[in-house]
This record gives sequence, structure tokens and C-alpha cells, in this order.
Amino acid sequence: MPFVRALTAGLRQAMSDDDHVLLMGEDIGPLGGVFRVTEGLQAEFGKNRVLDTPLAESGIIGTAIGLAMAGFRPVCEIQFDGFVFPAFDQITTQLAKLTNRHEGNLQMPVVIRIPYGGHIGAVEHHQESPEAYFAHTAGLRVVSPSTPNDAYWMIQDAIASNDPVVFLEPKAKYWMKGEVDLSARALPLHASRVVRRGTDVTLVGHGAMVTTLLQAAALAESEGTSCEVVDMRSLSPIDYGPILDSVRRTGRMVYAQEAPGNVSVGSEVAATVMEQAFYALEAPVLRVSGFDVPFPPAKLEGVYLPDPDRILEAVDRALAY
Repeated sequence: MPFVRALTAGLRQAMSDDDHVLLMGEDIGPLGGVFRVTEGLQAEFGKNRVLDTPLAESGIIGTAIGLAMAGFRPVCEIQFDGFVFPAFDQITTQLAKLTNRHEGNLQMPVVIRIPYGGHIGAVEHHQESPEAYFAHTAGLRVVSPSTPNDAYWMIQDAIASNDPVVFLEPKAKYWMKGEVDLSARALPLHASRVVRRGTDVTLVGHGAMVTTLLQAAALAESEGTSCEVVDMRSLSPIDYGPILDSVRRTGRMVYAQEAPGNVSVGSEVAATVMEQAFYALEAPVLRVSGFDVPFPPAKLEGVYLPDPDRILEAVDRALAY
């Protein structure tokens, strides 16, 4: 099924399993949200469980915090990545801190769904990658599925979590189709996964970038280079096991992300791999990222976003050491 329909199915299942799960966001009711993720859910579950909110992101998250305190499990939709910043104060100074502030005696089961990343030909505020802000914030869990199957299971696991979860949805993949196993989850919420085996270089990324890494790996294979691809899936906490195991076998690693490279998730992963697998490395960990500028106009997104060619150039540099 398409990624977006897998998300809808996952939300429907979570709402069916627990009457305390409710959805909140701008235009998520009859419209079904900008990307139609919640399409049909208000008709099925009613206006008291699928709430159209005012255009006030800070109010959405603040209300969700109060609902979580009252025993509900709210799932908030932010229309676009760049619209999350009016709610940033509520997320980072309240939601992320409340459980610690209450010495673990107060749970905050709030999920914040954020469509993020590029590839849709939009402008700034509609094509951004703010994951580092949230991964940096203690008290938040941050995840990003890259396949419809992960979308279906990870949204349910995020809703079941008693901690706040920032759920990043790669909007470029909303209509990508893939097999969905409705009977059993493949992995826990925070597990990394090897999605392609290889022997020469490890390629690591998350979200929409995983598809780009797989494309680069296929092109590299045609040139005689075997690339292993690891989908991180979770940005906080990060499951380093599969990443380190892979790097210890290949001796080389390239990390790719759409976000700017300065003080990013890729920076953290590169530093950790060089700390924990230093003697296995045959070359420095290399990073391919968006440039350290605001997201450009749509006509320039192809220059800004990492593509297979930029990734392969980094692979060649790693192999040249």
C-alpha cells in the first residue's frame, strides 16, 4: 500500500485499540490533512477523537500536554516541517521536560507527526529538515520511517510509548508503495536495519534519503563497488549496533542527509562511529548533506538535496584512502 495509506491504517488501528488515543491538527477532519493521512478517520471515530484545531501550533501542543496529563494519548499533526517552530517552546521546554520534572511520576504519551524534507518542489517553511533540534533535546524520542511497513508499525509503537515522540514523515515518500505485513512488526521502534548487504562501503541515512542511498548503491554495484545500506529509523535514541557492525566489516562509511551538515544528526553519527570503531576504519567517515543555507526556491532543490552522484563521489573519496 502507499506510505500515506499505511500511516492511515496504523492510526486507525491505534485508535481502535485504545479509546484514549485522539488526533489533533489543522484541517485533519473532513479534509483529512494536507497530505490526506487522516482521511476518513473523523467520519469513523467522530469529532471528539479527530479534532480540527485553530491555526496555532503552540496551542495544539499545549493542549496535547494537558490532555496527556489527564490520561489521553494525543497525536498532533503539524502541517509542514517549517510550521513546527511556533510550538518549539512547548515541545522543548515543557513536553520534553515534564516527566523528569516530576521524577518519572508523570507520563507524557504525546506523538507529534511532522511531514519533513524536500523533493516536492515547495518553498522554505514547506521543505525543511529540523530533526537535529529535536534529537538534541533530552526527553524526546525521534523516529523516521522510510517504508510503508515501517510507517504502519512505527506510528502504532510511537502512540504506545509513554514518552513524547517526534514522528518525522518523509513527505517525498507519501505515495511510495510497498508491502505491509499487517500481522507482525519487523523491528522495535528504535532499531536500525541493514536494508542492503555489501562489503566495501557502509552507507547510512534515514527517511527519504534511504531510497537515494539504495539508488547510489545500485549504481556503485554496476561499477564494481559493493555498498551496504543501513536505515537508521530512529534518531533519538540511535541504535548503533548494526551501524558499527557494518563499519567494522567494510572499513568505510558515508552518511547522507537532507538537513544541513553543520551540527547535525550526521555529525553525531560520524563522531560516534569514529570513537567506537576507529581501528576498523580505513578512511574517515564522510558526510553528504544539504548545504548550510536556508532551503532554496523549488528550482534549486535538485542542487541542494543530496543525490546518488554526490553520494558516489563521497564513496570514491572513501575508497581512495
